[in-house]
Amino acid sequence: MNAVRFDFTGARVLVTGGTSGIGLAVATAFADAGAAVTITGTRPGPSAYQVDVTRFAYRQLDVRDGPTVSRIAATLDGLDVLVNNAGANFARQPSEWDPEVFEDSVRLNLSGAFRMAIACKPSLAASRLAGGPSILNVASMSAFFAVPVVPAYGAAKAGIVQMTKNLAVAWAGEGIRVNAVAPGLVATRMTAGMQGVPAVEQPQLERTAMKRWGTPDEIAPTFLYLASVAARFITGETVCVDGGYTAT
Repeated sequence: MNAVRFDFTGARVLVTGGTSGIGLAVATAFADAGAAVTITGTRPGPSAYQVDVTRFAYRQLDVRDGPTVSRIAATLDGLDVLVNNAGANFARQPSEWDPEVFEDSVRLNLSGAFRMAIACKPSLAASRLAGGPSILNVASMSAFFAVPVVPAYGAAKAGIVQMTKNLAVAWAGEGIRVNAVAPGLVATRMTAGMQGVPAVEQPQLERTAMKRWGTPDEIAPTFLYLASVAARFITGETVCVDGGYTAT
């Protein structure tokens, strides 16, 4: 009775890192709402993935590769929503405490999103989407709390929060809204190493008011809301979808 349905018929959406986890859930939700969705991944093509991503247009991309970012942005046939989801952390040796790994992680998780935003800005500025075109960045609880095992990832995600504010203010006059979503404890491939390891998992569950893992499908609707006409007066915000993690 209280199901929410979004209509993005005719909208053009680009989701980086859209082949798994939250990225795939967001891409699927936009496609289910009628959007034409392009996803990026680092493998040569859709057949290289264990999940079926053939309903989306696919582009091979490492967001650290500036020339390829520019080329892909230039080949898009218009764009209404950019979802900057591509990212990873490096908790194992060599870890993010290695300065070279730290720099590479920041390039991937922060600079890559900035490159995508800059490259896609002309297409977004030309959008006529109701509510205005949107950039939606993916932050993290590590933007707000220390996670010493991945210091670069946390620094990059804190940068995402601040970058979101700056882009929102700088580009508001051109009608581009910029917001971010900060997921809490979500069961994905990235967090698989935490799941079922009591010493790592339990403290996180205890801090989460709802005392459970979230799912990518529970995160995706917030992206659609922020890109919708219902959110047309929202920009520069980071919305925590965290089961109460930040409330405790």
